Amino acid sequence: MDSFKATTLRMPGLRADIAEHPGRFRVLTGERPTGRLHLGHYFGTIRERVHLQRAGVETFVILADYQVITDRATAGQVRENVHHAVLDYLAAGLDPRNTTIFTHSSVPALNQLMLPFLSLVTEAELHRNPTVKAELAASGRALSALLLSYPVHQAADILFCKGNLVPVGKDNLPHVELTRTIARRFNERYGPVFPEPEALITDAPELPGLDGRKMSKSYGNAISLGMSADETAAVIRGARTDDERVISYDPEGRPGVSGLLATAAVCLGRTPQSLADELGDAGSGALKKLATEAVNEFLAGHRRRRAELSALDAAAVLRAGNEHARAVAERTLEEVRHAMGMVY
Repeated sequence: MDSFKATTLRMPGLRADIAEHPGRFRVLTGERPTGRLHLGHYFGTIRERVHLQRAGVETFVILADYQVITDRATAGQVRENVHHAVLDYLAAGLDPRNTTIFTHSSVPALNQLMLPFLSLVTEAELHRNPTVKAELAASGRALSALLLSYPVHQAADILFCKGNLVPVGKDNLPHVELTRTIARRFNERYGPVFPEPEALITDAPELPGLDGRKMSKSYGNAISLGMSADETAAVIRGARTDDERVISYDPEGRPGVSGLLATAAVCLGRTPQSLADELGDAGSGALKKLATEAVNEFLAGHRRRRAELSALDAAAVLRAGNEHARAVAERTLEEVRHAMGMVY
């Protein structure tokens, strides 16, 4: 049985255990701050984080700023992206009293775990990682040591806080599997320190961009959570469709039309097909009007809460989160040193 099928079979029991015993779990999740957070992030990850937090699960959210340069020449606007991400997290409902929001570069002890962890994996195992392969192909650059070790970075992110639950989509499951392998090998070699984290497969729909491709700021097809209603309308108005008046849901044949249908549907809690049936031969103008109204109504509360926050709020939350994450990482690193016999 492959790992995805085995993990999927464990999901009902795992979710029941989370609901009954939330205090047993600690979640590590996060993203690289390569751009502004958008609707795809909200439906793909942020909503699940808020749900777990409200269920009583302790949550750590990492903004992996060091990992921005795994496949890029520069860090770009990483400082600004981090700031906006914190505002979006808070507006979406993440509560800093229960969720630790921190940046990768601010926790030196986390990164020190990379050295012993690298000794526990082979080069062949890293080369087989699907994300390493995909990012290398997309970058068009030579394979850097940082990109090759990206899965070990992620293992350190998860294990520094002894995270035992990691919400992921199917594509990121290999990262959790390698993290489990690293934890198990460390424990076998040096003694029990780390839990073997469970992957929590999210059932969120993968929301395409407005042109049907993967939603990405670099494609110009994303609706950022921090956009105004007018900016959202302008982005949707400029989305490419086609000349056919009858609206139909056909992701392969009509990616632009289908991307707009999917966006409107997820905001309305409907299916793309039902919206297509309802629109009939109303044309792309009616589809864009529907999508604009659906998104703006859905994001109205988020935008209102976001506007009530300030740069000082975001900075204070990040300072507190970094301080807590550093303390947790230093305790874990001290355990690792004791286990390895490196306390002098």
